[in-house]
Amino acid sequence: MQIPAHILKRKILIASTNSHKVEEIEQIFSDTECNFLSLKDYPDIAEAVEDGETFYANALKKAEHYFRLLDIPVIADDSGLVVPALNGEPGVYSARYAGTDATYADNNTYLLTRMSALKGTARAAYFISVVVYYDGDDVVAGEGRVDGEIITQLRGKDGFGYDPLFLYQPAGKTFAEMGAKEKNRVSHRFRALQALREEFGRKQ
Repeated sequence: MQIPAHILKRKILIASTNSHKVEEIEQIFSDTECNFLSLKDYPDIAEAVEDGETFYANALKKAEHYFRLLDIPVIADDSGLVVPALNGEPGVYSARYAGTDATYADNNTYLLTRMSALKGTARAAYFISVVVYYDGDDVVAGEGRVDGEIITQLRGKDGFGYDPLFLYQPAGKTFAEMGAKEKNRVSHRFRALQALREEFGRKQ
């Protein structure tokens, strides 16, 4: 997949402090000469306000925010869990589903409570990730999704967020029971990054 020459050697900010997310992006673009930075390189920078109504809106807001502050291209993402039977909850509020200062445990407990009366196919859910590249001129976006179901008890010690409740049926495991490498091969973020890369190719 060819990436436009003007992007191949750029310094690019990954709008995250999550080292695993940074590594995942670097891996996808490992055949380029891009110099990736993260928000850990700018510890005093003002945080972006994520108040968009869609994952794309939040990812774009983050990308534009950090570009304005640093004047370098940015890759930003927004991700979350969607339960169709709950009218799309928790959606863009995934990180603060149980409240502004909610922990992962708080959110999981609240999700189980909200789904307590749901059975069978009504427990279907999916993770979604939207990744946006912005350089002041071009906006390039990719979206990834992985389908599963929400089980009734936590399973697994790895991962984070809703991973212990999200059963990925092809593996017969929750995301928290899958090692990082196994999960990253099928994750919504990995798929979004692949889609972003494909979009770069289309812009050649």
